Amino acid sequence: MANYNDPPPQGALSKKPHPVHIGLDVHKDSIAVAVARRVPHIDELEVIDYGSIVNRTPKVVNLVAQVQHRFRAPVHVVYEAGPCGFVLRRHLQQCDYHCSVVVPSLIPKRPGDRVKTDRKDAQQLAKLSLLGLLTEVWVPDEVQESLRDLVRLRDDLRISIQKQRQQLNHYVLRNGHHWGRSKWTAAHRAWLKDLKFPTAAGQIALVAAMNSLQSQEAHLAQLDAELRRESSQWHWHPLIDSLRALRGIDHLSAITIVAEIGDLRRFSSAPQFMAYLGLVPSELSSGNRRRTGALTKTGNCAVRRILIESAWSYRFTPRQTKHLQKKAKQASNYARQRAWAAQQRLCPRYLKMLRNGKNNKTVIAAIARELAGFIWDIGCHELNRMSTPPATINP
Repeated sequence: MANYNDPPPQGALSKKPHPVHIGLDVHKDSIAVAVARRVPHIDELEVIDYGSIVNRTPKVVNLVAQVQHRFRAPVHVVYEAGPCGFVLRRHLQQCDYHCSVVVPSLIPKRPGDRVKTDRKDAQQLAKLSLLGLLTEVWVPDEVQESLRDLVRLRDDLRISIQKQRQQLNHYVLRNGHHWGRSKWTAAHRAWLKDLKFPTAAGQIALVAAMNSLQSQEAHLAQLDAELRRESSQWHWHPLIDSLRALRGIDHLSAITIVAEIGDLRRFSSAPQFMAYLGLVPSELSSGNRRRTGALTKTGNCAVRRILIESAWSYRFTPRQTKHLQKKAKQASNYARQRAWAAQQRLCPRYLKMLRNGKNNKTVIAAIARELAGFIWDIGCHELNRMSTPPATINP
């Protein structure tokens, strides 16, 4: 392990020293550290192993300060996005150290390299950061991250309720009871409560499943109310109101889009935003042959699901119903105009693609892709109008 008290190397006191890049391989209990720099005068790349330290924020801040003092140069800390989140980055930024969180799946790797250790990963991070070969993730602020966590918790609960409903339906059918009408209406719930099973164990299982389902549904309603209350106090709440002007997008959908995506201006164009959501077709082309396949389905799956569901509402003719007017009441004039332009474009496009023989699901994917473009347009306009500083990190 290097001695932190070593004197600065020759040339470290130059007027414009090269930045020193610190790679951190972060784990729950420990952090492997490596430093990469360009040796002055000879301009060669040097990677120094700094061993391992415990995963405690004061320890990391102290180590970064020692590295900066030793080399008399600005430092650039980098680590992979992972389960430890962005807490370390926020602490380093508060101490005026430049820190980046990078995308693990986009880290260049040599074919055939089958040796992977914490020490080697830290060295690779430091070296690739110095060479500029890493892709940063966009880091949300603490308020947005907390809202995003609340949105994801709600989505997990929604999936759990769907699964439990399905299991309860299967349990009832397996015991000879069949409901032939719409499920989970008031009549269906009353029918479930009145069911009688021949054994006490069977009856207990039914009652327990019903109670568990009702408890989760009550919890979901509580989370919905909490989301509305918290989002109403958010500084990006006007953007949520403006997105609600779009057909097929209401309060929870708008909250999810803004909480998951954040600053839409970090995408340079609408096609880039569409590609980020995985709504563009995959492609395998060579020479004069061009082949397109299914959607790439990369990026944020929660927002992609919302847009696919919202796209179904454009099957009908363009119209301004009382419900749409009520939703758009708090939206800006620009958002209302773009929402109406979206209806005038997407509704006829849906019918035209169907008449041309396109598959229904393919048509919905195309509508969702263009709907993402309208969301990007409204989002960029509203954020500029709110005078919030634009994001500078690539998506």
